[in-house]
This record gives sequence, structure tokens and C-alpha cells, in this order.
Amino acid sequence: MGYLLKEAATALRLAMEEVLRPLGMTVTHYACLELLSQRPGLSNSDLARGTFVTRQSMNVLLQTLERDGVVTRPAAAPVGRVLPTQLTEKGQSQLEQATTEVRAVELRMLADLTNPEREVAFRALRRMTQALQRGAGTT
Repeated sequence: MGYLLKEAATALRLAMEEVLRPLGMTVTHYACLELLSQRPGLSNSDLARGTFVTRQSMNVLLQTLERDGVVTRPAAAPVGRVLPTQLTEKGQSQLEQATTEVRAVELRMLADLTNPEREVAFRALRRMTQALQRGAGTT
């Protein structure tokens, strides 16, 4: 089961990279913009956790995105050391374009499943994830 999940995740990532590359984006870049759209003001650490990269890698990406006008961060932390990150209009536009492409990949991935099969797959994946997050899974 674990190998099959990894194989599916790898196939999904490769398909996403294929459609994001012409937009000048990586999967991590896209995931960062998606997270910021859903939860504006996230910190570097929050974004790193949410995109499954190191804080250092996320910091490099954020510096590039900030330089390119895709995100903004204050020069100094308003509280503590956290620099909350916000999408700019340019970032929102990039995200909208990328989301169209990523949704097409997701639809391709699900094309051979009926609606009931999709529901079962979603429920099963959620339950597997929850079981691992709470430390269960031993029998």
C-alpha cells in the first residue's frame, strides 16, 4: 500500500511539474502560493511545513518570489521574529493560471474513477492520513 501511494504521489508530482514548468513554476512554488491564498500571513516556517521543504529552502523561494513581486513581507517582524507573507496581485494572477493547469491534472488523474469510487478514495486517504497522524496503525 505504501509503495503504491508513493508511486501515485510521484506520478502526480511529475504531471504537475510538466504543466507548471511552462509557467516558470515548481510544485513547491505553486503550493506556497496556494497556501498563502488560503491562509494569508503565514510565516516561512508555516509555509515550509505546508509544502514539505526545509525552512532554508522556503526562505530562498520566498526571497525569489518577493524579488519578483509575487509576495510581500514586511522589512521587520511586527511581533517576534515572524515575517508574515502576503500574495500580491501578481502572485494571485500566477496562482489562478497555475490552478487551472493543476486542476486539469487532477481531473486526468481521476478520469477513470466513477463519482462513488472518487468518494471512497477520498475517504480512505483521509482516514489513512489521520491514523498515521495520531500514531495508530499497529495491529
